[in-house]
Amino acid sequence: MGRKPRPTGPFHVVTTRRQGKQREYVAHLLRRSYREGGVVKKETVANLSHLPEEVIELIRGALRGQRFVAAEEALAVERSLPAGHVEAALAMARRLELARRLDRRPCRERALCLAMIVQRLLGPGSKLAMSRAFAQSTLAAALGVEDADEDELYAALDWLLAQQGRIERALARRHLEAGTLVLYDVCSSYFEGHSCSLAQLGYSRDGRRGTLQIIYGLLCDRRGCPVGVEVFEGALHDDKTLPVQIEKLRERFGLASVIVVSDRGMVTKANLELLRSVDGAAWITALRAPQVKKLVKDGALQLSLFDEHNLAEITADDYPGERLVVCRNPLVAAERARKREDLLQATERALAEIQARVEQGSLRGEAAIGLAVGAVWNRWRVRKHFQVEITDTAFSFARKQEQIAAEAALDGIYVLRTSVPDSELETPHVVRAYKQLKEVERAFRTLKGPLELRPIHHRLEERVRAHVFLCMLSYYLAWHLRQAWKPLLFDDEQPPSQLDPVAKARRSPQAEQKARSKRTATGERCHSLTTLLDELATRTHNTIHLSDSGASFDQLTRPTDTQTRALALIDDYTLT
Repeated sequence: MGRKPRPTGPFHVVTTRRQGKQREYVAHLLRRSYREGGVVKKETVANLSHLPEEVIELIRGALRGQRFVAAEEALAVERSLPAGHVEAALAMARRLELARRLDRRPCRERALCLAMIVQRLLGPGSKLAMSRAFAQSTLAAALGVEDADEDELYAALDWLLAQQGRIERALARRHLEAGTLVLYDVCSSYFEGHSCSLAQLGYSRDGRRGTLQIIYGLLCDRRGCPVGVEVFEGALHDDKTLPVQIEKLRERFGLASVIVVSDRGMVTKANLELLRSVDGAAWITALRAPQVKKLVKDGALQLSLFDEHNLAEITADDYPGERLVVCRNPLVAAERARKREDLLQATERALAEIQARVEQGSLRGEAAIGLAVGAVWNRWRVRKHFQVEITDTAFSFARKQEQIAAEAALDGIYVLRTSVPDSELETPHVVRAYKQLKEVERAFRTLKGPLELRPIHHRLEERVRAHVFLCMLSYYLAWHLRQAWKPLLFDDEQPPSQLDPVAKARRSPQAEQKARSKRTATGERCHSLTTLLDELATRTHNTIHLSDSGASFDQLTRPTDTQTRALALIDDYTLT
C-alpha cells in the first residue's frame, strides 16, 4: 500500500496570543491551508516563535509574493554632500534679506556674490578654491552657480564694488539712527605681491615688519554689527582715515547727528577741528599717556581722587568745552605692574651678562659695549627706566626708581574725553560706550581668523577693495548667526548689567555654568560658531540610486536635536 501524499496548498503565518497569569504568550506558526474531501483544513508546518521579529516579517512578506534583496544591492548612494551648514547660512541670509541688499532683482552676479559671502563663512579660500568648493556642498545647487569659474567670480567682485555705496546705505538705514553711537577703528593686513598701489609699508598690526600692507577702517553700530568698511593705503596713519568716515556718516548715510567712538590714536587736533565744524557730530575717545601725565603735572588730575572711587569727571584748561572722565582699573594696574617688573628683571639679567663680559675683558671699547647695550634696549624697550655709564673698560647700570614709581602711580588709569554733554550721556555711559570698541576688535579678529581676509593676493586696487567689502558682508552674516545661536554657543545670552562701568565685566551665572559644564541650559554640547557650523555640515544631502529601475531620488539625513534647534533659532530670530 503506497504512502499517503502530503497535502499541498498555500502557506501563511499565523500569530496567536494567550494571556496567562503573569504574561502574554505569543506564538508565530507557519501553516498550510489545503482542501480534503471538500473541507478546508489547516496544517502547522513549523513553529517560528524562536525567530526574531524582523525575520518573521520577512517570511510574511515572501509568502505574500514580495521580493527582497540585500540593501547594499538594491540601493546605492551616488553622492553625499554637506548640506546643514548651507541650509542654516542661507536661512539667515533670507532673514536678513541679504540677496535683496545686494540687488533688488535676481541676477547672475547677485547669486555669485551671495555664494562667495556664504562660502567665506563656511570655508574661506581664494576665488579659484571657492569655484571648486561650491560643488563640494549643496551651496552651488541652492544658488544655481554650479558652473561658476574663477574668472566669473572676479567679474562678480567688480560688480559688487559698484554696489557698495547702496548696500552700506541700506545697512545704515537698518542699524543706525540719528544721535546713535557709531564705533570706528582701523586695522591692517599684510599683502602678497608688489603690484597693487594700495599695498605699502606701514605700521603692521600683524607683526609682519617689512611686509606690504593695506589699512581698512570698520564702522559698526553700538553693538558691533558692521555697516561699512573703507580701504586705505598701507602707509596712511590711522588719524587720516577719520575724515572720510565722517563724510560717509553725514553725506552717504544722511545722519543729522552722530557720536563717533574711536581709539585714542584717531583723534588729532585736525580731526577735532573737523568734528567741531560738522553740525551734530560728537565724539568719545581717550587721551594718550603723555597727555595723562601732563594732567597730573599741571594739577588738573589729582591721584587722590582714586583713594575712594575709581571713576571721576574733571575739566582742564587744555580741553575747553570737553568732559574728561578719569578711570582707574585695579586689575589693569596689577597686570601692568607685573609686566613692567618682568621687563625690568629681564633687562637687568641681560645687562648683567654684558657687565660680566666687560669685567672679564672679553668685551672692550665704548662703542662695542654701547652696541651690546643697544641690542638689549631694542629687545625689552625699557631704556627710559635705567641709568647707565659706559667707558672703554667699564660698564654699570641702575634702575631709575623715582621715574619707575612715577609711572607706576598711573598704572590702570585712563582718561576719556568727550564732547557729548552730560544731559545726553551720563558719566558711566561714556565709559560703557568707549568699552564697546572691544566689539570692533572682535570683528577684526574674525575677519583675520575664520574669514581669512589675509593674506591678500589680489593685484588690482579695485579688487582689493571688493575683497575687503566681501569679507565685511560675510562677517555681517556671521554676526547675526552668532546673535541667533547664543543659546547654543558659549556666548552670554543675558549679560548682567554692570553697576560699576570701570570694573571688569562679569558673566551671568548661566554663562559661567555653560563654561564649566561645556553644556547648554538644555543639555546640548556648547559650541563656538565654527564648530556649530561643522556640526550642521554633518547633515548631508544624499542622491540614492535604485538598482532595479535605474531611477534615483534625493534625501536629506534626519537632523539631530542640535541641528533642529539651530534652524529653529534662526526662524525665531528678530532683526534689530
